[in-house]
Amino acid sequence: MLSLRIAFIVVPCLLAALWMLTPTASADEEHTKKAKDLVAAFTSRVRPLEVAVNRAWWDANMTGKKEAFQAKEDAQNKLDQVLADKEQFAAIKAIRESGKIDDPITKRAIDVIYLACLEKQLDEELLKEMTKLANEIEEQFTNFRAKVPDSSSEGGFKTLTDAEVRKVLKTSTLSDRRKETWEASKELGKVVEPGLKKLVKLRNEAAKKLGFANFHAMQLTLNEQKGDDLIKLFDRLDELTREPFKQAKAEIDVELAKQSNVKVDELMPWHYHDPFFQEVPAVFKANLDAIYAQQDIIRLCREFYKGIDLPIDLVIEKTGNDFSPREGKNPHAFCTDITRDGTDVRVLANVVANEYWMSTMLHEFGHSVYSSINIPEKLPYVLRSEAHILTTEGVAMMFEKMSKRRAWLEQMGVKVDDPKAFDETGAKMLRYQLLVFSRWCQVMLRFEKGMYENPEQDLNKLWWDNVEKYQLLRRPAGRNAPDYGSKYHIVGAPVYYHNYMMGELFASQLHHAIARKVFKDADPNTVTYVGNKEVGAFMRRYVFEPGRTMSWNALTRYATDADLSPEAFAKDFSGK
Repeated sequence: MLSLRIAFIVVPCLLAALWMLTPTASADEEHTKKAKDLVAAFTSRVRPLEVAVNRAWWDANMTGKKEAFQAKEDAQNKLDQVLADKEQFAAIKAIRESGKIDDPITKRAIDVIYLACLEKQLDEELLKEMTKLANEIEEQFTNFRAKVPDSSSEGGFKTLTDAEVRKVLKTSTLSDRRKETWEASKELGKVVEPGLKKLVKLRNEAAKKLGFANFHAMQLTLNEQKGDDLIKLFDRLDELTREPFKQAKAEIDVELAKQSNVKVDELMPWHYHDPFFQEVPAVFKANLDAIYAQQDIIRLCREFYKGIDLPIDLVIEKTGNDFSPREGKNPHAFCTDITRDGTDVRVLANVVANEYWMSTMLHEFGHSVYSSINIPEKLPYVLRSEAHILTTEGVAMMFEKMSKRRAWLEQMGVKVDDPKAFDETGAKMLRYQLLVFSRWCQVMLRFEKGMYENPEQDLNKLWWDNVEKYQLLRRPAGRNAPDYGSKYHIVGAPVYYHNYMMGELFASQLHHAIARKVFKDADPNTVTYVGNKEVGAFMRRYVFEPGRTMSWNALTRYATDADLSPEAFAKDFSGK
């Protein structure tokens, strides 16, 4: 591990670079001092409230209790009240527009605070109404469980966990059973639809009050992204992946048809192995789940991250080593930095011993090491976080891919009985996953953009139009249901999903940079990181330690020596 002394040396070097890029002609000490005072005052007011929100969020998602969700809502309202302070916002806006801050770190902190407060410059009642609605729908998500007909169960229905839904979709050879399970999982959409439609309208109302065309456009601005550039990037990705995806899906479809004893042209959305076809179905020669069924997934993660000098012991301890599914617990997986001071980072998960959860936990613990645990404490509180959503998702995605690499498993001490079959399956799944996921991200981006631009249109139709176009799935005959509402992110993390795709680009680009710089121009396909502490040192210096002092595109250039682009990603999905 780098010593604290050495770790802090990196930051001044970085700041020197920022200084050279920052105009100082009109800067002065008085304005800089005033800006620093504003940052300090903001931090003293907001920090305890953010910690309270994070703890309330954790309790609500771990228990599913109504009183916990009410506490979460109350905590968010208190935070929003401070962020909405108009006098505070006016002072921040004025010092930001003065152009007279001569310290780049303080200047960046002011920018970040400005963006955080901008979306809260609304009537208190509107803010509270949006928070209340979002909270209610998140509670519905946390407590929803699919129910399928079962004469032996009380009431004639059997309740399925999210893992049980996935197991049916992954293993059942009966089309009717697959269909009823898939449809049962989509019932959540009907539950949340009324509240979600109202929430979309409120979000748009808020955005327009702040001068934006709609909520989607506002969120992009707040996240330092440009709508036109984003669409150009996704149009380019559409062109790059369209034919390779079509070919990959044709191969996948043949195997899926065999599994359920149907013709290829009879395949429906429930014949795929997850509710949204966002993952590659496990239809190839080797069964990756069989290997992980006998493994302690948390132990493997602990040993892997320790080996690259990014230990996760604190995270496991703070989570109480509680990674098992249970009633009331949010059925998904998240990572949260509770205090943003390096002392309390947690991962919520529902681990089952299979490849999906091996990949997921490598992903979530990847988020956990890109946190205040490894971001220097000398940075201001508001900058002691990841540079951007897409950079933390990219780091997590880079690590998650290891679960499909035989070399990674064997270097971790796990015996693979049929190495050749695992290599063939793992390599194919890695390539095809990039294609499958990229097409799914197209659906999410285009749907959300369309929904906020015109919430009065037929959203059920908009959803399936995009699914058919980008994922090449058949719309079930006569189906007219709010299936979009069963995807958590549309409610709990709106206008977020495109960052996963940009994260994939960042992951590929960063992995290639590590192969080049740490592994001396090694073939990226052979690099697994296992036991190499230089990987941790590289990640600290070039990704973690800058915190949020840089924008996402500046950090990308700093870490990989290039702007974000699809080039490395294209090499990865082509297997080159």
